[in-house]
Amino acid sequence: MLKLSFCLRRLPELSREEFQRYWRENHAPLVEKHAGALRISRYVQTHTLSDPVNAALRAGRGGPEEYDGVAELWWESLEEFQAATATEAGLEAGRALLEDERRFIDLVHSPIWISKEHEVIG
Repeated sequence: MLKLSFCLRRLPELSREEFQRYWRENHAPLVEKHAGALRISRYVQTHTLSDPVNAALRAGRGGPEEYDGVAELWWESLEEFQAATATEAGLEAGRALLEDERRFIDLVHSPIWISKEHEVIG
């Protein structure tokens, strides 16, 4: 499996609650709509909790400000991922998702990468 991880920071004009609501209620259905064209096998949203425990974890490690959430998407292989953008439908789907992401994600401060998981505890 190939995994895409996207650590998300919200646009400055949005509260975390507004960001997460938009991501869950507007963007998630858009990803579902285009999942076939993009050959996505799995999509998970992980929403950061606004909780003092997070501040304590961060402070204990001297860490940076947390992300507002993490999007994770899986494909069967690198070839499947590449094939998703080799069709007009896949390209259109990618453009639609990026256009929507610009409405709520601070893309410049939101790292994205593909990787391979190495399971340690199943």
